[in-house]
Amino acid sequence: MKHRLNRWKDILALAWPLIIANSFWNLQLTIDRVFLANYSTESLGAAMAVMGIFWTPMALLQQTAAYVTTFVAQYVGAKQISKIGAAVWQSIYISVIGGLLFLLFIPFSPLLFSVVGHGDVMQNLEVLYFNAICWSALPTALVAAFSGFFTGLGVTKTVMKINAVGLVFNVVFDFLLISGPFGLPSYGISGAGYATAISALASALYGGYLVFQAKHNALYQLWDGWKANWDLTKRFIRYGLPSGAQWALEGLAFTVFLVVIGRLSNGEAALAASSIAVTLMMLGVLPVMGVAQSVMVQVGQHLGEKKPELAVGFTWSGIQVSAIYIAFVSLLYVAIPGFFVGWFANSGSGVLWAEVQDITSILLVFVACFLVFDSVNLNLSFALKGAGDTRFVSLVALIVPWPIMVLPTILFQSHMGAVYYAWAAASVYITLQSLVFFLRFRQGKWKTMSVIGEQGATETA
Repeated sequence: MKHRLNRWKDILALAWPLIIANSFWNLQLTIDRVFLANYSTESLGAAMAVMGIFWTPMALLQQTAAYVTTFVAQYVGAKQISKIGAAVWQSIYISVIGGLLFLLFIPFSPLLFSVVGHGDVMQNLEVLYFNAICWSALPTALVAAFSGFFTGLGVTKTVMKINAVGLVFNVVFDFLLISGPFGLPSYGISGAGYATAISALASALYGGYLVFQAKHNALYQLWDGWKANWDLTKRFIRYGLPSGAQWALEGLAFTVFLVVIGRLSNGEAALAASSIAVTLMMLGVLPVMGVAQSVMVQVGQHLGEKKPELAVGFTWSGIQVSAIYIAFVSLLYVAIPGFFVGWFANSGSGVLWAEVQDITSILLVFVACFLVFDSVNLNLSFALKGAGDTRFVSLVALIVPWPIMVLPTILFQSHMGAVYYAWAAASVYITLQSLVFFLRFRQGKWKTMSVIGEQGATETA
């Protein structure tokens, strides 16, 4: 019991700044949604549809860049800290190249959203928001790179500060750009996208300033690390790209899921309700992600030290800590749904809002179920990625969601109450995926893996 409590303390010491940092990011999204809901209910639904589509390539870029966390953690554990700077530069290069490529989506956005097939008004809103938020890709990826450096070191309070800067800038520019107070021009849904881009840029500049300080260069060879290192580049792509692909593939499946919901007979209300449900789901799950990130760091550092059993213990501790929190949040969503739904009320859309409110109250029951199993899913998948088992994790994300979540949503879209069938399928999907990761973790192949190439480890799916 004493060892368990000590592990809980160690997990929470790393996790609490990440929990707050992730909560800042989720609060930023929630504030976006609240401002947009007050501007128009249609803008709220459009923003959710866009984020589903935007998140698929963005997750690939952001999470590939963020995989520098595992490299840094394993180098720390193996006491090879002079190699950290070169790994950070791999992440920076990926962020810059990927962020610039993102801008190529903008000319094709009208075609993209015409294929999605929502109504003309919704399509116009989706194009406006997508074009604006594409400018956030490059700085968001850089934030992931700089945050991954500090997370891998275990200096997670700095990550919290970087995210706090983004939150402050986002709130200010949401207020200024969406509704146009004080006689300023109103940019509506475009304003929300540009506010996100400006806040990401502010965080990236601050994060870069913190990373490239003289004290870090002396320890981690940050300035010298910019030079070409093809062996490291190949390893970063080999392990980091599947890590990013997991998020992208899950994001793609969830995007199709939301697109189908938008095409239901009550699609406008169902999509707006699902937008609120997803926002509240993220409000619950992102603190768990902070715990999972700390598990990833512990696994990486202990495998670098060649102490896999310590990595096992910290993973179970992460699951236990997450379970306590998620049980509380899920109970609140089921017991007092009206309190949370009321945050998004729009008196200007009376009939539509009444339908949205009724649907969302029921969806929160499914959200509560989803959160319980997703807390296990996140901790185990992050533990596997902390070892370098990224190929398996991405393979699961490719295979599992389509037959379990997406296909039933398509098959039942013409049925009465189709939105509830869809969310029930989503709950079954996350339950099954958490079981798959549990079995992989128990199997133990990850214990012999290494991304830094010093243990002769193998990576097999």
